[in-house]
Amino acid sequence: MKQHAGSMITFNRPDGQALQGYLAKPEKVDGAPAIVVIQEWWGLNDQIRGVADRLAQSGYVALVPDLYRGKATVEEEEANHLMQGLDFADAASQDVRGAVDYLKTLTDRVGLTGFCMGGALTLLAAGMTPALSAVVTWYGLPPLEYIDATKITAPVLGHWGMQDQFFKPEAVDALEKKLRDANVNVEFHRYLAHHAFANEDAVGPDRIAATQYDPVWAQLAWDRSLTFFGKHLWA
Repeated sequence: MKQHAGSMITFNRPDGQALQGYLAKPEKVDGAPAIVVIQEWWGLNDQIRGVADRLAQSGYVALVPDLYRGKATVEEEEANHLMQGLDFADAASQDVRGAVDYLKTLTDRVGLTGFCMGGALTLLAAGMTPALSAVVTWYGLPPLEYIDATKITAPVLGHWGMQDQFFKPEAVDALEKKLRDANVNVEFHRYLAHHAFANEDAVGPDRIAATQYDPVWAQLAWDRSLTFFGKHLWA
């Protein structure tokens, strides 16, 4: 188990329900912008806590809402079961919105990012959360008809693997067109990479066959993301 600098907190959704999340803080919290981080289908695990820690080390307050309410897994079948059981509309409009609202009490500059399942939720939530200042989605998108692109007011950065077997290049192209047609400020980057190329746990014999960590592309995508957040979240 990795050591993590952050801690679990409780915050409220817009409907008043309490929800837990992992909060990582930078050394200098005063004046720091904030980012909501959305998990992959595995749940609130070590890897996604590490993403929040990395953002905190870069100067951001980072909050990962616990969408599975305490459950996490390393098994593909169980992860799929947990994801299938998730109400995406509720998670986007309530869990993610609650996390954004909580961070809004600390700063008026809040970004949103998510990976895989979390990437799809990021795009859904972006159309339901007018208070966002920047959105970064990583290799995940919902059915296009569920995205109300006209409601997305924040600039969007996307990272996509051209060898991704879950989210095909033509689906990414259709998403980009939909966002551009709605005049969203969008910037997509495509990498010669597989699904989950930025997940350092997607290595070795235990990984899903269709996923593959790529440290070179991951570093480039992270550099682009931090540049993007730096441009849009720092006053």
